[in-house]
Amino acid sequence: MLWAISRKAAPDFAARREQGLQAHLDYLKSQKGILVLSGATLSDDGTEATGSLLIVNVDSRDEAKAFVDRDPFQKAGLFTNVTITRMRKGQWNPGAADGA
Repeated sequence: MLWAISRKAAPDFAARREQGLQAHLDYLKSQKGILVLSGATLSDDGTEATGSLLIVNVDSRDEAKAFVDRDPFQKAGLFTNVTITRMRKGQWNPGAADGA
């Protein structure tokens, strides 16, 4: 089943992002078997990261929470207000994201 994970960036996210970026990216790459989509959410002008959105395919909320809790960015306190929501796949058109 699919789970959408939305996180809000901590106030000091921009200042601390670079120091943990490689570990975060390595973690996401290691989870490619369950990670459907991930990316930063941005301010309207695209200049500031405001959080992140991830979609994972796991069997339970507990597994989705464990996934996010293991993320080095999460461990470092770079995100707040984590919301995990079960979702249903409706339309699927990954080609529409080309060039985004």
